[in-house]
Amino acid sequence: METKKRITFVVNPISGTHGKEFIIRLIEKELNHSIYDYSIRKTEYAGHASEIAAQAAAEHTDIVVAIGGDGTINEIGRALIHTNTAMGIIPCGSGNGLARHLHIPMEPKGAINVLNAGNVKTIDYGIIDNHPFFCTCGVGFDAFVSLKFADSGKRGLLTYLENTLHESLTYEPETYEIENSTGTVRYKA
Repeated sequence: METKKRITFVVNPISGTHGKEFIIRLIEKELNHSIYDYSIRKTEYAGHASEIAAQAAAEHTDIVVAIGGDGTINEIGRALIHTNTAMGIIPCGSGNGLARHLHIPMEPKGAINVLNAGNVKTIDYGIIDNHPFFCTCGVGFDAFVSLKFADSGKRGLLTYLENTLHESLTYEPETYEIENSTGTVRYKA
């Protein structure tokens, strides 16, 4: 008899616009329990998802699943780089950029079905200022609006659009230096 794979679900209770309790109930109902044993952990502060994921990888957990948005995914992904622990995603953030790019269904049941299929793929990650990232990475105005959005206390597309319109009136562009394999360039952005 084969041993079951172990999954740790990491729930960010404040990401996105909806509560996560229905996803927790859906995991119990829809996850294939004949191949997976699981635990569920809720984050309590910024950086906690990274700590949970690092601990899970150290304990040889097979998969750590982000139940949250791109911020939760980035935290978990950073902790799993160059480990044998895979990352899964049940998207429920405000944007869900990486999940959309990877064609993971936006509805939780569909995302759980992806986990049940058990297909693992390797993806690239970027590094900016020595910080790995897995989702889109914004600089300049985009990053400024994202920071305002994160600090706004409200979620959703309308809040993001409000921040974009408001900040576009006063934003001053900065100069950025970008280094890659072909050299270094400077841009005002």
